[in-house]
Amino acid sequence: MDVSMTMWVLTVLGLCALIGADFFIGRKPHDVSVKEAGIWTGVWIVLAGLFGLGLWFAGETQASGEFFAGYITEKSLSVDNLFVFVLIMAKFAVPSHLQQRVLLVGVVIALVLRTIFIAAGAAIIANFSWVFYIFGAFLIYTAWKLIQEARSDQEDEIPENRVLKMAEKRFGVADRYHGTKLFIKVNGKRVMTPLMVVMLAIGTTDILFALDSIPAIFGLTQDPYIVFTANAFALMGLRQLYFLIGGLLKKLVHLSYGLSVILGFIGVKLVLHALHESGVHVPEISIPFSLAFICLVLIVTTITSLIASKRQAQREAAESVADADGAEKDSIGA
Repeated sequence: MDVSMTMWVLTVLGLCALIGADFFIGRKPHDVSVKEAGIWTGVWIVLAGLFGLGLWFAGETQASGEFFAGYITEKSLSVDNLFVFVLIMAKFAVPSHLQQRVLLVGVVIALVLRTIFIAAGAAIIANFSWVFYIFGAFLIYTAWKLIQEARSDQEDEIPENRVLKMAEKRFGVADRYHGTKLFIKVNGKRVMTPLMVVMLAIGTTDILFALDSIPAIFGLTQDPYIVFTANAFALMGLRQLYFLIGGLLKKLVHLSYGLSVILGFIGVKLVLHALHESGVHVPEISIPFSLAFICLVLIVTTITSLIASKRQAQREAAESVADADGAEKDSIGA
C-alpha cells in the first residue's frame, strides 16, 4: 500500500485527537461502570471497523484484509496483557477511581514504544528478508512456551522491569498516593508518587508483549502503515476492555492455548513466506484464510473456556455442599 507523508501525518493527528478526546472525557478520576466501559469498548471497535472498511472502499482490499487480521490478532494478544495489568494494579493497590488514569497514560507510553519497535522492524525487514526465518522461529517457540505455561500450576507473576527499577532508584517513591499527582516534594527532594510508578510499570511492561505481537503482525502484513494502525486501534481500546472483562478474565481458561495456536500458525506462515522469498516453491497462506482461521480459533477458545469454567464452578458448588453435609452429620453425631 502506497501511503503518502500527508496520509501518515493525518492518521497520526487523527489518532492523537482520539486519544485527546478519550483523556478529556475521562479527565476526572472516577470508578468506571460496566455500562460506561461497554459503550466505549463498542465505540473503539466501531472506529476500527470503519477504518478497515474505509480502506476497502478506497480500493485497498488487500490492505483492508490485512488490517482486520492484524487488528483481531493484536486485540486477542492484548487481552492476555490484561492478566498482567490486573496483577500490577493489585500489587500497587491502585485505588479504583485512579485505575482509568493509570491505564490511559500506560497505554500511551506503550503505543509510543511500539511505534519505535514497528519502525525498527520495518527497516530490518526491508533490508534483510532472512529475518522472517527468525521471526517465524521465535513465534513458534513462543507458542510452545505459552502451552507449557498454561499447563503448569505456577501462579502468574509480574515480569521483572529494569526500567521501572532504575526510575525508582533515581527518583525515589512516595509512601502513598497523592491524587493524580505524578511527582511531589518530600523534604525538599522531588520523588515519584506510586501513581507514576504504576503508569511506568504498565507502559514499559508492554515491551515484553511487543516482542511477540510485533513479529506476529509482521507475519500478516509487511506494510508499516497497517502494522501501526492495527496496533494503535487495538491498544487504544484496551483501557475500556480492562473494566469490561476484568472480572471475566479468569473464565478464559483456554485463552493461552488459543493464542499459542494463533502464534504458531503465524510463525509457520512467516517461515513459508521466507522460503518463498528465497525461491523455494512452497504454498503461501492467504490473508482471507488467515483472518478466518484466527477468528475460528478465538471463537472456539472462548466457547470451550466458558464451558470449562461453568463445569468447574458446578464441581466447586457440589463439593461445598458435600462438605457442608459432612460437617452437619459430624455435629449431629457429636
